[in-house]
Amino acid sequence: MFTLIWSEAPLHKQPSAQEIVQRADDKVRGKSNQGEMVMRIVRPTWKREIGLKSWAKGTEQAMIVVTSPARDKGTAFLKRKREVWNWQPSIDRTIKLPPSMMLQSWMGSDFTNDDLVKESSVVQDYTHTLAGDTIIDNRPCYKIIMIPKEEAAVVWGKVITYIDKKDYLQLLVLFYDEDGELVNTMKASNIKMLGGRLLPARMDMTPADNPQNHTIIEYRSLKFDVPLEDSFFSIQNLKRVK
Repeated sequence: MFTLIWSEAPLHKQPSAQEIVQRADDKVRGKSNQGEMVMRIVRPTWKREIGLKSWAKGTEQAMIVVTSPARDKGTAFLKRKREVWNWQPSIDRTIKLPPSMMLQSWMGSDFTNDDLVKESSVVQDYTHTLAGDTIIDNRPCYKIIMIPKEEAAVVWGKVITYIDKKDYLQLLVLFYDEDGELVNTMKASNIKMLGGRLLPARMDMTPADNPQNHTIIEYRSLKFDVPLEDSFFSIQNLKRVK
Protein backbone atom coordinates (compact mmCIF):
# COMPACT_ATOMS: atom_id res chain seq x y z
CA MET A 1 0.00 0.00 0.00
CA PHE A 2 1.36 3.33 -1.03
CA THR A 3 0.58 6.60 0.70
CA LEU A 4 0.79 9.70 -1.43
CA ILE A 5 2.00 12.77 0.41
CA TRP A 6 1.25 16.05 -1.36
CA SER A 7 3.57 18.90 -0.65
CA GLU A 8 3.17 22.38 -1.97
CA ALA A 9 6.15 24.31 -3.16
CA PRO A 10 7.03 26.97 -0.59
CA LEU A 11 5.56 30.34 -1.36
CA HIS A 12 8.01 32.98 -2.46
CA LYS A 13 8.96 34.87 0.66
CA GLN A 14 8.95 38.61 0.23
CA PRO A 15 12.13 40.18 1.58
CA SER A 16 11.84 42.57 4.48
CA ALA A 17 12.08 46.33 3.95
CA GLN A 18 15.62 46.36 5.32
CA GLU A 19 16.65 43.47 3.07
CA ILE A 20 15.29 45.32 0.03
CA VAL A 21 17.24 48.45 0.90
CA GLN A 22 20.34 46.35 1.60
CA ARG A 23 20.13 44.62 -1.80
CA ALA A 24 19.70 47.94 -3.62
CA ASP A 25 22.62 49.46 -1.72
CA ASP A 26 24.88 46.45 -2.30
CA LYS A 27 24.12 46.47 -6.01
CA VAL A 28 25.20 50.07 -6.51
CA ARG A 29 28.27 49.77 -4.25
CA GLY A 30 29.85 46.36 -4.69
CA LYS A 31 32.81 45.61 -2.44
CA SER A 32 34.48 48.58 -4.08
CA ASN A 33 33.84 50.76 -7.10
CA GLN A 34 35.42 53.33 -9.37
CA GLY A 35 33.43 55.69 -11.57
CA GLU A 36 33.55 58.66 -13.90
CA MET A 37 30.58 60.98 -14.17
CA VAL A 38 29.44 64.41 -15.19
CA MET A 39 27.26 66.69 -13.09
CA ARG A 40 25.10 69.33 -14.76
CA ILE A 41 23.66 72.11 -12.64
CA VAL A 42 20.64 73.58 -14.46
CA ARG A 43 19.11 76.97 -13.64
CA PRO A 44 16.56 79.03 -15.58
CA THR A 45 19.24 81.41 -16.88
CA TRP A 46 22.44 79.34 -16.84
CA LYS A 47 23.98 75.87 -16.80
CA ARG A 48 27.21 74.52 -15.40
CA GLU A 49 28.96 71.20 -16.03
CA ILE A 50 31.43 69.52 -13.68
CA GLY A 51 33.50 66.39 -14.42
CA LEU A 52 34.04 63.95 -11.55
CA LYS A 53 35.88 60.78 -10.67
CA SER A 54 34.96 58.66 -7.67
CA TRP A 55 36.32 55.73 -5.69
CA ALA A 56 34.66 53.85 -2.84
CA LYS A 57 35.45 50.82 -0.70
CA GLY A 58 32.74 49.35 1.46
CA THR A 59 30.45 51.84 3.19
CA GLU A 60 33.06 53.80 5.14
CA GLN A 61 35.65 54.95 2.59
CA ALA A 62 35.04 57.15 -0.44
CA MET A 63 36.81 59.80 -2.49
CA ILE A 64 35.59 62.19 -5.18
CA VAL A 65 37.80 64.49 -7.25
CA VAL A 66 36.76 67.23 -9.66
CA THR A 67 38.34 66.83 -13.12
CA SER A 68 36.77 69.86 -14.84
CA PRO A 69 36.35 72.80 -15.33
CA ALA A 70 39.90 74.04 -14.94
CA ARG A 71 39.10 76.45 -12.10
CA ASP A 72 37.79 73.63 -9.90
CA LYS A 73 40.10 70.85 -11.09
CA GLY A 74 41.72 68.98 -8.21
CA THR A 75 39.09 69.87 -5.63
CA ALA A 76 38.54 66.64 -3.74
CA PHE A 77 36.41 65.12 -1.00
CA LEU A 78 37.33 62.23 1.29
CA LYS A 79 35.12 60.15 3.56
CA ARG A 80 36.64 57.91 6.23
CA LYS A 81 34.09 56.39 8.57
CA ARG A 82 32.25 59.43 9.99
CA GLU A 83 34.86 61.99 8.95
CA VAL A 84 34.56 64.04 5.75
CA TRP A 85 37.44 66.13 4.41
CA ASN A 86 37.62 68.65 1.56
CA TRP A 87 40.84 69.61 -0.27
CA GLN A 88 40.72 73.00 -1.97
CA PRO A 89 43.81 73.48 -4.18
CA SER A 90 42.95 77.12 -4.94
CA ILE A 91 43.69 78.05 -1.31
CA ASP A 92 46.03 75.10 -0.58
CA ARG A 93 43.89 74.00 2.33
CA THR A 94 42.26 70.84 3.68
CA ILE A 95 39.04 71.36 5.63
CA LYS A 96 37.24 68.87 7.84
CA LEU A 97 33.50 69.21 7.27
CA PRO A 98 31.41 69.16 10.45
CA PRO A 99 28.15 67.15 10.52
CA SER A 100 26.24 70.44 10.35
CA MET A 101 27.52 70.94 6.77
CA MET A 102 26.20 67.62 5.44
CA LEU A 103 22.90 69.21 4.42
CA GLN A 104 24.59 72.04 2.54
CA SER A 105 24.80 72.20 -1.24
CA TRP A 106 27.61 70.20 -2.84
CA MET A 107 29.59 72.32 -5.34
CA GLY A 108 26.60 74.65 -5.76
CA SER A 109 24.34 71.82 -6.94
CA ASP A 110 21.00 70.48 -5.68
CA PHE A 111 22.78 67.47 -4.19
CA THR A 112 23.91 67.79 -0.58
CA ASN A 113 27.32 66.89 0.82
CA ASP A 114 25.67 63.83 2.37
CA ASP A 115 24.23 62.71 -0.99
CA LEU A 116 27.68 62.59 -2.54
CA VAL A 117 29.84 61.21 0.24
CA LYS A 118 27.00 59.29 1.94
CA GLU A 119 28.08 60.00 5.50
CA SER A 120 24.95 58.27 6.74
CA SER A 121 24.14 54.61 6.03
CA VAL A 122 20.77 53.92 4.43
CA VAL A 123 20.86 50.44 5.98
CA GLN A 124 22.23 51.00 9.48
CA ASP A 125 20.98 54.49 10.36
CA TYR A 126 17.28 54.06 9.55
CA THR A 127 14.34 51.84 10.41
CA HIS A 128 12.58 50.57 7.27
CA THR A 129 8.87 49.97 6.70
CA LEU A 130 7.16 48.55 3.62
CA ALA A 131 4.35 50.93 2.70
CA GLY A 132 2.78 49.33 -0.36
CA ASP A 133 3.62 48.98 -4.03
CA THR A 134 3.59 51.23 -7.06
CA ILE A 135 4.74 51.29 -10.67
CA ILE A 136 7.47 53.61 -11.93
CA ASP A 137 8.44 53.61 -15.61
CA ASN A 138 6.54 50.33 -16.08
CA ARG A 139 8.52 48.68 -13.29
CA PRO A 140 6.69 47.33 -10.21
CA CYS A 141 8.33 48.88 -7.15
CA TYR A 142 8.36 48.56 -3.38
CA LYS A 143 7.57 51.75 -1.47
CA ILE A 144 9.70 51.92 1.67
CA ILE A 145 9.57 54.57 4.40
CA MET A 146 12.86 55.17 6.17
CA ILE A 147 12.88 56.88 9.58
CA PRO A 148 16.23 57.74 11.20
CA LYS A 149 17.14 55.97 14.42
CA GLU A 150 17.38 58.22 17.46
CA GLU A 151 21.13 57.80 17.86
CA ALA A 152 21.90 58.15 14.13
CA ALA A 153 23.67 61.27 12.88
CA VAL A 154 21.59 61.79 9.74
CA VAL A 155 20.47 64.92 7.94
CA TRP A 156 16.93 63.87 6.94
CA GLY A 157 13.80 63.55 9.06
CA LYS A 158 12.34 60.94 6.72
CA VAL A 159 13.19 59.33 3.40
CA ILE A 160 10.74 57.53 1.11
CA THR A 161 12.36 55.30 -1.48
CA TYR A 162 10.88 53.32 -4.37
CA ILE A 163 12.88 50.22 -5.32
CA ASP A 164 12.27 48.04 -8.37
CA LYS A 165 11.08 44.56 -7.36
CA LYS A 166 12.95 42.65 -10.05
CA ASP A 167 16.36 44.27 -10.26
CA TYR A 168 16.48 46.21 -6.98
CA LEU A 169 17.00 49.56 -8.67
CA GLN A 170 16.33 52.65 -6.60
CA LEU A 171 14.17 54.63 -9.04
CA LEU A 172 12.73 57.43 -6.92
CA VAL A 173 13.70 58.96 -3.57
CA LEU A 174 11.87 61.67 -1.60
CA PHE A 175 13.83 63.50 1.10
CA TYR A 176 11.98 65.20 3.98
CA ASP A 177 13.16 67.50 6.76
CA GLU A 178 12.48 67.03 10.48
CA ASP A 179 9.15 68.86 10.13
CA GLY A 180 7.94 66.43 7.50
CA GLU A 181 8.28 68.90 4.63
CA LEU A 182 9.52 67.62 1.27
CA VAL A 183 12.97 69.05 0.50
CA ASN A 184 14.35 67.17 -2.53
CA THR A 185 13.19 64.58 -5.05
CA MET A 186 15.67 62.32 -6.84
CA LYS A 187 14.56 60.46 -9.97
CA ALA A 188 16.74 57.77 -11.54
CA SER A 189 16.59 56.86 -15.24
CA ASN A 190 18.59 55.71 -18.28
CA ILE A 191 18.85 52.14 -17.02
CA LYS A 192 21.68 50.25 -18.68
CA MET A 193 24.64 47.97 -18.00
CA LEU A 194 27.35 49.64 -15.93
CA GLY A 195 30.28 47.55 -14.82
CA GLY A 196 28.37 44.38 -15.63
CA ARG A 197 25.34 45.42 -13.56
CA LEU A 198 21.98 46.80 -14.64
CA LEU A 199 21.79 50.24 -13.02
CA PRO A 200 20.38 53.72 -13.60
CA ALA A 201 23.05 55.84 -15.28
CA ARG A 202 21.27 59.12 -14.56
CA MET A 203 20.12 60.75 -11.31
CA ASP A 204 18.06 63.94 -11.42
CA MET A 205 17.70 65.94 -8.17
CA THR A 206 15.01 68.64 -7.90
CA PRO A 207 14.39 70.89 -4.88
CA ALA A 208 10.77 71.10 -3.76
CA ASP A 209 10.91 74.83 -3.07
CA ASN A 210 12.31 75.71 -6.50
CA PRO A 211 11.35 73.07 -9.10
CA GLN A 212 12.83 75.14 -11.96
CA ASN A 213 16.23 74.21 -10.60
CA HIS A 214 17.65 70.73 -10.92
CA THR A 215 20.93 68.86 -11.04
CA ILE A 216 21.74 65.83 -13.17
CA ILE A 217 24.49 63.31 -12.48
CA GLU A 218 25.26 60.92 -15.33
CA TYR A 219 27.73 58.03 -15.09
CA ARG A 220 30.15 57.72 -18.00
CA SER A 221 31.70 54.54 -16.60
CA LEU A 222 31.52 52.42 -13.47
CA LYS A 223 33.66 49.47 -12.38
CA PHE A 224 33.04 47.18 -9.43
CA ASP A 225 35.27 45.18 -7.09
CA VAL A 226 38.38 47.05 -8.17
CA PRO A 227 41.48 46.62 -5.98
CA LEU A 228 41.77 49.61 -3.63
CA GLU A 229 44.06 49.73 -0.62
CA ASP A 230 42.89 51.43 2.57
CA SER A 231 45.91 53.74 2.24
CA PHE A 232 44.36 55.16 -0.96
CA PHE A 233 41.75 56.89 1.22
CA SER A 234 44.16 59.18 3.04
CA ILE A 235 44.35 62.94 3.51
CA GLN A 236 47.77 62.86 1.81
CA ASN A 237 46.30 61.18 -1.27
CA LEU A 238 43.38 63.61 -1.23
CA LYS A 239 45.80 66.31 -2.37
CA ARG A 240 47.32 64.35 -5.24
CA VAL A 241 44.64 62.02 -6.57
CA LYS A 242 43.86 62.56 -10.25
